[in-house]
Amino acid sequence: MFGKKSQPPIKSLIAQGTRIEGNMKFNEGLRVDGEVFGDIQSSADDAGSMLVISEQAVVQGAISADHVIINGTVRGPVHARELLELQPKARIEGDVSYVSLEMHQGATISGQLRPLVQGAAEGEEKPLLKLAAKSA
Repeated sequence: MFGKKSQPPIKSLIAQGTRIEGNMKFNEGLRVDGEVFGDIQSSADDAGSMLVISEQAVVQGAISADHVIINGTVRGPVHARELLELQPKARIEGDVSYVSLEMHQGATISGQLRPLVQGAAEGEEKPLLKLAAKSA
């Protein structure tokens, strides 16, 4: 509806109290409520992937997916091939690359922001930057 693609279902969960050590690959959707010490990335052939890092979650490593939603702590680079949503309690220590960015008041980034141009030649349309309104 309104030109938005439907989101992939969250099929995997790393629950609060769980600690994963090592790199991970996932299909479709992944929600992290626990701790991950390693890289997290969606499968290369998985178009439309979604990664959710919840408020309690801590990820120490690189993350990469199409749609990334962060409300926890990430220590490492973040690569969002489509949309990066930073919720109010998001804390990122690392460089961030994105096509479209939505950042709520309170989110922090300690690193460089690198907008990606998807499917456009140099000098054409720039990536969309959405400013989130302060919620009451």
